[in-house]
Amino acid sequence: MAKGDKKKKTEKTTPEQSLSTFLSNDSHAGVVSEPHVLDEESGHDVMTASFSSQPPLADKQLERSDDAFHEVPVLPNIIVQRYEGEKHLEQFHGEGVAYFQGGHVYKGMFSVGVMHGHGLYTWADGVKYEGEFAFNVPMGHGTYTWLDGSCYEGEVCSGIRHGVGTYRCANSSVIYRGQWHHSKRHGKGTIYYNQEATSWYEGELVNNNREGWGVRCYPSGNLYEGQWRNNVRHGEGRMRWLQLGQQYSGIWENGVQHGQGTHTWFLRRVTGSQYPLRNEYTGDFVQGLRHGQGSFYYASGALYKGEWKDNKKHGQGKFIFKNGRIFEGEFVDDHMAEFPAFCLDGSNTPDLSGIRTHTPHPEDGESPRRAPGGDSGSGPALLGPDMALDITALLENLPENQRDLQLKQVEFVVLRHIAELRAIYSFYSSLGHDQSPDNTFLLSRLQLWRLLKDCSIHQQGITLAQVDRYICAEDVPSEEIHSPFSTMLLRRFLSCVVVLAYNTYHKDIEASDTILVACLSKLMRENIIPNAKNVKGLLFPNPMHAVIAVNYIGRCWEIYKAFCRANPTPLADQTMTVRHFIWMFKDLSLFDAELTTGKLLEILSVENPAACDRYYCNLDLEMTFLEFFEALLGCAEVSDQRDGQTSSDSQMESCPLADTRRVSPGERARDSPLQRSSQQHSPLTGPTAKSSNPNISPDVGSVKSLEMGKSKEILQLSTPEEMEPRQSPNTAGNLTSQTGEPVEDRSGAGMTSCPAETELDSWVQRTHQFFTQRFFPAYEYSLELRREVQEERLRQAALARIALAKAKEDAR
Repeated sequence: MAKGDKKKKTEKTTPEQSLSTFLSNDSHAGVVSEPHVLDEESGHDVMTASFSSQPPLADKQLERSDDAFHEVPVLPNIIVQRYEGEKHLEQFHGEGVAYFQGGHVYKGMFSVGVMHGHGLYTWADGVKYEGEFAFNVPMGHGTYTWLDGSCYEGEVCSGIRHGVGTYRCANSSVIYRGQWHHSKRHGKGTIYYNQEATSWYEGELVNNNREGWGVRCYPSGNLYEGQWRNNVRHGEGRMRWLQLGQQYSGIWENGVQHGQGTHTWFLRRVTGSQYPLRNEYTGDFVQGLRHGQGSFYYASGALYKGEWKDNKKHGQGKFIFKNGRIFEGEFVDDHMAEFPAFCLDGSNTPDLSGIRTHTPHPEDGESPRRAPGGDSGSGPALLGPDMALDITALLENLPENQRDLQLKQVEFVVLRHIAELRAIYSFYSSLGHDQSPDNTFLLSRLQLWRLLKDCSIHQQGITLAQVDRYICAEDVPSEEIHSPFSTMLLRRFLSCVVVLAYNTYHKDIEASDTILVACLSKLMRENIIPNAKNVKGLLFPNPMHAVIAVNYIGRCWEIYKAFCRANPTPLADQTMTVRHFIWMFKDLSLFDAELTTGKLLEILSVENPAACDRYYCNLDLEMTFLEFFEALLGCAEVSDQRDGQTSSDSQMESCPLADTRRVSPGERARDSPLQRSSQQHSPLTGPTAKSSNPNISPDVGSVKSLEMGKSKEILQLSTPEEMEPRQSPNTAGNLTSQTGEPVEDRSGAGMTSCPAETELDSWVQRTHQFFTQRFFPAYEYSLELRREVQEERLRQAALARIALAKAKEDAR
């Protein structure tokens, strides 16, 4: 800015030179632009039974570079022609306007002759920077605006984009939010490719390229989640083609499947079936083709395991037909070499009279499972391979000469009640769900617990935790024995019923060669048939309540496991007891005027009188996660929400981290497309927990419309700010919307509401407030407090060591 700089060196960059270079690159409209044609959008037909065509890819044009975008102009050494403003000691100081040679203008703060503070710099061609300056250099937070309307707002260092900022491209509607490094997109960020925000990328970037881990959602809804390198899929990742009903999980190389992977073709389940219909290949891929060793599982039950070449069975392999017959030999061009005219689509059972096949040996992994103890002469299983009982451990308790007879008698009893058992399995496996991607519902442990409690199994001297130990296989890890998310097929469910019947009633029935039959018949007659489908409890009876409540299960499961680890039991598989449950409420300060210890025991004893009666409380009674979660729902019904909100607020205020800026979950949901994607594609239950936001809850309006039959589509989840009351009283006592505009009073005479809707709204509000404003914050506060106590102990120990060392030094 010195007036002596009248001669300009030719090496110096002038604004015109920098801008001419910058404007010559006027291709910012292509910044990470979305290609117009995608291979994934070309409408590949679903593969035929031979599956010889190449699995569909996403888009090849996407691999092109998306580096082009507006460069930030450089402030050169330029001459001040005129200055208007404040001065101090003949130097520019204070607020003023400087007019530079070439037509550039700066308006803002000066300090001791230099641009310092907040100001607006306008280049001669119209490019503007408004923000913080430090000694003539844009530094801090600022906004660049280009002629076409494109802009950058965020952190600036030495005149370039560096830190966290947002770039909006006016011509292509591309928006990037995230980290910058030396004017390049570098670090974690999110790119939106269209105004509708249906096409986006969220993840890691290196020098303007997608590199590292990231999620890419295409306009069609197809989703890739995994590793990237140089803007293409490279490494381990999963691609889902929603319209085609296909999915690939495995290794990618330069944008195509290459290496070990699994490609799945989802099919619609046949009505009444309990098994998913899908074709699946697991094995080697080379340049997007099935090539090498691999196994193809057909939806019909057939299986091919062997060598592949260019998407075709080629080489040595084994084909297992759906009826169990096996052919082993050489395959050429997708056909058996010895019988080239024979069709191997796996969906039909052709005439095998002229084909050399054999029945599977008992030790073959693909053979139908038969309970050990019976010889080959005992005949095939009565229930067939899809329902074969696996009660090996149970039969080992019986004399060896009775095992075959007992097994066959049990199969006859199961066959007599198979219609009822199928209906029960189908009914309970659908609880808490509104829709399945392939119309398939598998019975989860959570739903099995509900069935057992409905049938009063827990009142027969056996707890649900003991049932888990009886029915779990020996190879199941101890921490998974009581997992509510583990699932079972129908045949596993039938085996569990038999095992449960024996362990429940074998002490009441005299030992004989028909004890298994007697126990199973008594269980069916006295417990299952009279009581099944009469859903009780607080989670599943109301379908709307169940769909809403399952959104809190993931986070509650994490808390349940944490308190089980903190309060170990003598058993290897840790569970929570009634005593631990009460301690948890005391530790988290959840008791209030309404929710007392007596009320908590009353809630626990509603379905299980063994927990507490008028004279006795069994504090050592084990609680499964279903009992834990339903007790929390009961507490939400009776707890004082006002006191709870005040308590949680006071806890957060006392936390040392409370003075930091808090970003609401709703803001994170709005800013993160990955959050929306997880809500659209993830199941309602399951260890979403890994992913789950504990504060997500369904929208009240969506629930009501679904309840009244106005919508048959899947219930959409929404963010907490959508969950909050849409109306709030203003200072005058009138109702106002979130935008501040007055709205009609829904509870007054102007509008009548359905009692069912009012009851649902009230339940949703109570449940949402209890979990998101009391239970979860109290747990987070306890974790933070525990961390601070641990850190303080370490600090005190370090100070004690230092003091001791100093005392020894002084003594010497």
